[in-house]
Amino acid sequence: MDTPVLFFSAIGTCAAALLILVVVVMKPRNGSIPLERRRLGFTPDESALGRVSQSAVHVVDTALGRSGGPYNREVLYNAGVKQSPADFTVLVAIATVVLGILGALLTNPLIGIMAAITTPFAAKLVLVYRTEKRRSKFETQLTDTIQMLIGGLRVGHSIMRSLEAAAQESQAPTSEELARIVNEVRIGKDARQAIEDCAARMDSEDFRWIGQAIQINREVGGDLAEVLEQVAGTIRERSEIKGHVRSLSAEGRMSAVILMALPVGVGAVLGVINPGYLRVFVHHPIGIALTVLSCVLFVVGGFWMNRTVKIKF
Repeated sequence: MDTPVLFFSAIGTCAAALLILVVVVMKPRNGSIPLERRRLGFTPDESALGRVSQSAVHVVDTALGRSGGPYNREVLYNAGVKQSPADFTVLVAIATVVLGILGALLTNPLIGIMAAITTPFAAKLVLVYRTEKRRSKFETQLTDTIQMLIGGLRVGHSIMRSLEAAAQESQAPTSEELARIVNEVRIGKDARQAIEDCAARMDSEDFRWIGQAIQINREVGGDLAEVLEQVAGTIRERSEIKGHVRSLSAEGRMSAVILMALPVGVGAVLGVINPGYLRVFVHHPIGIALTVLSCVLFVVGGFWMNRTVKIKF
């Protein structure tokens, strides 16, 4: 097929998809609980764009159902994204359409299709990165959290009251997780299960030890503050070892960053100095195939280097 025909076909397809999206979402659907009932003081946007966006969210929410799709509530919560699955899915869909059209207009229809296909996966990678960052921050704050729990127990508070006080004094994400534990226990969930679920969400072996210490104290009694003091000492020693390992593997991580950024930087510089030099990679079929192959190898190499310098113990 001739290149101009393929180009205009891709543009027409993107425009038709966008038109269908707008037409389909013009009819509002009833959600489970209106947002104005869940958030006091919320004023819905009555503009045309606001109504269209709200209708789109209702349609997507109905289509996703209780599962939430690939961007479900648990995934978004672990990443620290305070949006519903329907809202986030609509944003990803809009970004997919926009990037696909821009890629087709600025470079090549095939590049636009590739950009549209990779956008949902890129959004998933961003959520994974934010989740890992949030878990790392939780681990960093864990020593201070234990000290606040010990302080609360020493002045005579119960463990749940100490958790509530620590949630009020801590920063996110510790404050969010501890507050969730307290709220779950208040509505009838077992305290041990709530702490285990928090440890699973944060992928924290240290916090799981805290839950086990609390459960043992509930079964056999004893001085929980003293037990937590010993747990805190063990966690501090583990943190020192982790810091030593991170310092030894810092060179490998920096090498991985440089090797990943170097080809992108060189390509950007060449694109600015001589735009026609790299045009073959977005217009010629062989160049497009090489671009796809390089992207695949880029991802594989990045994953391999990440696993090489990431030490679990």
